[in-house]
Amino acid sequence: MVHLSHILLLLGVAVAVVLIFQHLHIPTSLGYLLVGVILGPHTVGPIVDVPEFKTMAEFGVVFLLFTIGLNFSLPQLHALRDQVLGLGTGQVVFTTALVAVAAWLAGLPAAVAFVIGAVFAQSSTTIIGSQLAEQKEENSPHGRLGLAMSVFQDVTAVPFLVVIPVLGMAVGADILAVELGWAMVKALLAFSLVFYVGRWLLRPLFRLVTRRRSAEVFTLAVLLVALLAAWTTFSLGLSLAFGAFLAGMMLGETEFRHQVESSIRPFRDVLLGLFFIGIGMLFDPAAIPRIWHWALLGALLLLVSKILLVAAMVKKSGIDTLMAWRTALLLAVGGEFGFALLAIALDAKVIDIDVGQIALTAVLFSMIAGAFLIRFNHAIASRLVGVRRDADQGLSHRLSDAPEPQVVIGGYGRVGHTIAVLLHASNVPFVAFDTDPKRVAQGRADGHPVLYGDITDAELLAAIHVERAALVVITLDDHANALRTVGVLRSTCPHVAVIARAQDLESSSQLIDAGATHAYPEAIEASLRLGATALRMLSIPTDDIDRMLQDVRDWDYKPVLENETSPEKNP
Repeated sequence: MVHLSHILLLLGVAVAVVLIFQHLHIPTSLGYLLVGVILGPHTVGPIVDVPEFKTMAEFGVVFLLFTIGLNFSLPQLHALRDQVLGLGTGQVVFTTALVAVAAWLAGLPAAVAFVIGAVFAQSSTTIIGSQLAEQKEENSPHGRLGLAMSVFQDVTAVPFLVVIPVLGMAVGADILAVELGWAMVKALLAFSLVFYVGRWLLRPLFRLVTRRRSAEVFTLAVLLVALLAAWTTFSLGLSLAFGAFLAGMMLGETEFRHQVESSIRPFRDVLLGLFFIGIGMLFDPAAIPRIWHWALLGALLLLVSKILLVAAMVKKSGIDTLMAWRTALLLAVGGEFGFALLAIALDAKVIDIDVGQIALTAVLFSMIAGAFLIRFNHAIASRLVGVRRDADQGLSHRLSDAPEPQVVIGGYGRVGHTIAVLLHASNVPFVAFDTDPKRVAQGRADGHPVLYGDITDAELLAAIHVERAALVVITLDDHANALRTVGVLRSTCPHVAVIARAQDLESSSQLIDAGATHAYPEAIEASLRLGATALRMLSIPTDDIDRMLQDVRDWDYKPVLENETSPEKNP
């Protein structure tokens, strides 16, 4: 029961701190770090000591890498190799090398210097994304480039998961080189095993699972795949996170990607929060008077090196100077993945706790400073290049990413298929979701982008960034689910137009009241079309018929409703 009281204390403090941080529009990752500091062994007050805490926190990194893998298939990586992947990889490599050399010249061992360089090379996708969204800059040229580069940093940092544990071995340089080579061989073996076996098994497995129409079984299957892949790489002497990343990549190439991300998100968010709390517990505020100058110097090295390197690389790629500086200011902030690498290095005994404290504090300082650099990126960049505030309006950029669907279709039954055919014939980009694997398979056989997913799931809507769509069409024949989906859409992205299928006038009214732009009652529409056909057969002019039908619709079917509800006219 002692552990239960500790867990309750942890949850209570976490809820309180995260709520405050969300209210102040501060990234929640910093809130979790603060919770760890408050409940850690280095501060006055209660201490949370749960034996299984560290194990659970490690799985936060596992599911983080799994989610990252979901968003990067091999075709995507190949298509973006020159612009985003090249820039993201180059930034990680050059920053790691520059910081490592500086740390080595300062007297640190080569292995420790390398780890510090790797930690400092990471940028916070969470802070960048949340800050840009708050500033309405997420779709700006520098915003999209910066976000894309930060995400690709996570991908290109995966080799560190392989290398860092090996550096902890107390062996000579020649043996270390052999061990590193052997680790890379095992990484290639793990990649081949997960890639080829997974590619052969995953799609049939999830098709079998989805036939049961059970969200619980689907979630269990996702957990099984992620953890099995993690166990496979761990058994080969590699990190758990590396296997999870590979599994995510494999599932990212299937039609189940978005539903997988939706199912795993609650586990990822909770466990990742625990991971940040665990990192916060390592932070010792009492050490700041002793190490603050080294931490501040480290933060300056992190910020300045990344700003200069990113600005130079982006400028060299052909992008104008102002956008290059704005992108560089976004990526200056230290990243959560750096904490993950730091934790792995501490576990592997590559670095000691004192050096870890300096690196941890330096990254925290950079996060605080980086938030202000992002907020005032335009003013700072403009001052650096000497241009007016509106000079970059309408700038073109060469970032090539996948086109966002203009229309999201919920349900690929008879109605959804018809709408998909019309959109396809009109060359309008769209994506459709259905929970029936047969319909998904049929849609893909039709050549349409139909994916497995529950359109009523708020997590799925968030995963597909539904707020970027121009229109959502709900074709579900289940009124309760359609109503719930409209409610979620209205609360999360009220600017997106929604049209829905309704069974009758009452259902139509409820959907419109819930926020649907239009809701078409099938029974009434069928009656109108039947009446229109009858009038045409009676030689009534087509223009008159069309005008009559449009008047009924413009009046929200009130003429029909009155006839339907008037007692004198009902037999």
